[in-house]
Amino acid sequence: MKVVSDGCGCFPTGRHYPGIAHLLKVTVRGLAEEFAADVPWEDIPIALLDVETTGRDSAQDRVVELGIVVGKRGVVIAKYNWMVNPGRPIAPDAQAVHGISDADVANSPTFEVIAHEVKKALEGCVPGAYNAPFDRAFVQAEMSRARVELGGAPALRRDVEWFDPLVWAREVQSDERSRTLVDVAARLGVKLENAHRASDDAEAALHVLYKLGKDPRVPRVYGAFVQEQRRLSLLQSDERRMWRS
Repeated sequence: MKVVSDGCGCFPTGRHYPGIAHLLKVTVRGLAEEFAADVPWEDIPIALLDVETTGRDSAQDRVVELGIVVGKRGVVIAKYNWMVNPGRPIAPDAQAVHGISDADVANSPTFEVIAHEVKKALEGCVPGAYNAPFDRAFVQAEMSRARVELGGAPALRRDVEWFDPLVWAREVQSDERSRTLVDVAARLGVKLENAHRASDDAEAALHVLYKLGKDPRVPRVYGAFVQEQRRLSLLQSDERRMWRS
């Protein structure tokens, strides 16, 4: 008998059944199959990504810069950064955020050229990003356009949950008004000199994750971490919908 858990930690009916717990195997959704659920997540290589883009719509806009910083046990073990020619103009409001102009990327490779380098950098790592749905949508859209199979590296598999420091910042720093990466990093004493540039944001987000991970509300093992992050993310989404309505 197997129970697939969405994060509530209870039986599907909500009831407890004494005497059968030993027959149940709880499977946490969203885990990368390369890593055991009971392994401390800090012992797993984590690839924090950040993208700078031509705009906010992953279906139409394109990546102009991609940074990946890989960490393990709180230490950075690899860094990557690519400037990318998006093949379309950068919107003025996007340029105002990251400061990258059309001229800055005119001689850079297209994403199709670097796609396999990016995939290789992500292999063997649990993916993550600050406000992960945004970066995930852009990376997977670019990979699809480049005709790179969405598999292999955990970041390119649709069933793998990305680590998201923003979810934990909203929980751990719930009394604070701003949960931007710049403000969260400053409160935690994490250095971020070049905000809104890809590898700088990715490295800061990685250190923010490790700092937030010291809070007792953050589970220590991989499976429990993903399970709790899924639960918090759903609660936070519901709260934002209620606030907007």
